[in-house]
Amino acid sequence: MLIINGKILTMAGKEYENGYVHTADGKIISTGDMREFSVGSSIQDDSREEILDVDGAWVMPGLIDAHCHVGISEEKWGVVTDDCNEMTSPVTPHLRALDAVNPMDPAFHDAIRAGITSLMTGPGSSNVVGGQSLYMKVQGRCLDRMILKAPAAMKTAFGENPKMDYGQKDRMPGSRMAIAGMLREELYKACCYQEKKNSGRIGVGEEDFRMECWLPVLRKEIPLKAHVHRADDILTAIRIAKEFDLDMTLDHCTEGHLIADEIAQSGFPAIVGPDLTSRSKIEIKNLSFKTAGVLERAGVRTAIMTDHPVSLIQYLPLCAGLCVRQGLSLEGGLKAITIHAAQICGAAHRTGSLEPGKDADIAIFSGNPMETSTRTSYTIIDGSVVYRHRQQ
Repeated sequence: MLIINGKILTMAGKEYENGYVHTADGKIISTGDMREFSVGSSIQDDSREEILDVDGAWVMPGLIDAHCHVGISEEKWGVVTDDCNEMTSPVTPHLRALDAVNPMDPAFHDAIRAGITSLMTGPGSSNVVGGQSLYMKVQGRCLDRMILKAPAAMKTAFGENPKMDYGQKDRMPGSRMAIAGMLREELYKACCYQEKKNSGRIGVGEEDFRMECWLPVLRKEIPLKAHVHRADDILTAIRIAKEFDLDMTLDHCTEGHLIADEIAQSGFPAIVGPDLTSRSKIEIKNLSFKTAGVLERAGVRTAIMTDHPVSLIQYLPLCAGLCVRQGLSLEGGLKAITIHAAQICGAAHRTGSLEPGKDADIAIFSGNPMETSTRTSYTIIDGSVVYRHRQQ
């Protein structure tokens, strides 16, 4: 495929007011200025190529939602199609989102229509440890072919959700102390298991299935994905991750603007949102679209999420735009739903920017995607057009 005459935003430090993107075999081959194209460059006329003349449209990497529950928590059928939380046990590291995601969820098509090409989906926040999230493309019918990384993160949760969901049943955790204590206990067991396995004291056939799930976390191959809203919960998550020398993403980070310097010092990235929703519980009373901008100015790498179906996934670019209106830079808003999201999700080697060798996941917009009047003209995944706007 050859995309020509577009405003190319590679999200990798290069922009072309009138440029091209060349793809082959599902990968990006090159990007450049149309003046280079007009004198030949390395591009050859090939009748087998599809040529898209986008006439000044914005050409970007496909958008990324770094935290949602698409496919695992469908919008309208209630408990029948909600597999987001296993609320019979507070610690379930061995559960895998890939065993619950339904590729037929209509939200996948809503994502495609919005120019979103990949996302992180996984368990919810009822449990202290909810299980393993995955990073996937949004186009397909067979989940195994859509996955880019699984597991991609281990979900943990602090604050109201596990406290209320289990405390009301007279079970642990009934307090924030218990949440932290249960997570520490689980991580301590995992560390002991890792040490035994590394020293050869666990033989073939003696592996503990639940503990095996923690090894990628302890090796820093995947992060803890920490559900944190309140400032004190954010700091507790940071404290525990530092104690066990783990990577972590601070998901929601609702009061992050109140402790932005502390978050910056921790070195952990934030996935902010959903802000396009009501203040439905006490711990999000300080919910604000300004959070992402405050974190950006403090030096925190930040992505923006919808938490679909809390906010609908098709409103991801709108959420980024509202953050820009409240102080996030224009560049930061675009990066928060492209390259920063890919980096935080551990998938920047495949997605998030228009660079040679990366997947040809491309979104083409009539203008700035963060503006409400902008429409998605094309969504391209692995070099194939999966959505094309047609005038009604």
